[in-house]
Amino acid sequence: MARIPLILDCDAGVDDGVALLMAFAAREEIELLAVTTVGGNVGLALTSRNARLVRQLAAREDVPVYAGRDQAILAPGVTGARDFHGETGLGRLEVFEPAAPLADGHAANAIVKMVMARPEKTVTVAVIGPMTNLALAMLLEPRLAGRLKQVVAMGGARREGGNITASAEFNIWADPHAAQVVVASGCPLVLMGLDATFQVRTTAERLQAIRAIGTPKALAAAELLGFTRGVYERLTGDGDSPLHDPTTIAWLLRPDLFETRFCRLEIETRSELTRGHTAVEFRLGDGPAPHVQWTTRVDADGFHALLRELLARP
Repeated sequence: MARIPLILDCDAGVDDGVALLMAFAAREEIELLAVTTVGGNVGLALTSRNARLVRQLAAREDVPVYAGRDQAILAPGVTGARDFHGETGLGRLEVFEPAAPLADGHAANAIVKMVMARPEKTVTVAVIGPMTNLALAMLLEPRLAGRLKQVVAMGGARREGGNITASAEFNIWADPHAAQVVVASGCPLVLMGLDATFQVRTTAERLQAIRAIGTPKALAAAELLGFTRGVYERLTGDGDSPLHDPTTIAWLLRPDLFETRFCRLEIETRSELTRGHTAVEFRLGDGPAPHVQWTTRVDADGFHALLRELLARP
């Protein structure tokens, strides 16, 4: 099977780190064209450092990392999510200055260049932070959306409610205008909202199974996941924490682990009260064929088996 040409756009925090480790490990399945970074969980300087740090842990310096934008395209700047990611963005993982530098150029320009250089409908973009970089790329090159094979993104909430406000998930809330640009572009879009990611819990048993693998990647992942379990234990009394961003990589590798439904989707950009709310409508009517899929179910055991298999790879 041909490898999936992929650009991974992230605001490298704790769960982004696990998603990066998965993508770096999947050499046989994924042709990782680049990692691009955006401000979100922490500021751009830290997300760019963290992405390069995880790249070095995974021994994948062959993959370029491009820094993008630190602010939302129109809305006021985000405040970050240090309560969930720690001051460094990587929880208690030991941080260092990576040996390999950032690639030259802005992430949005790099996305345009890579997608337009490849055959039409071949490149996938996975967005696991605010959609700022991808939206800017689409505004820079109007033909971009039509050339993408698909976008798979972590973002949004329907039944679970929000995790940054009562009605909004953080990635969408952080830059709702960018999310609306991507949704309105018409590109095939698969969304992993909180409805799906809260099904993928890191239990104590699952964490121990990851730690027992013993590879450097697995131990790093266990450190990241253990930090998140501690956060949820303090906040809710239940340490079985959801695992958000890695679901995008799992969907690319094992779509059979997921159930999705086509929907119509709008992003709230005008109201401060409900900023970033994702209005998901499954009643499709007789309008144009929908291009957005909303994830409704995840096989959590299958997901964690895939995660362990990737972390065990040499």
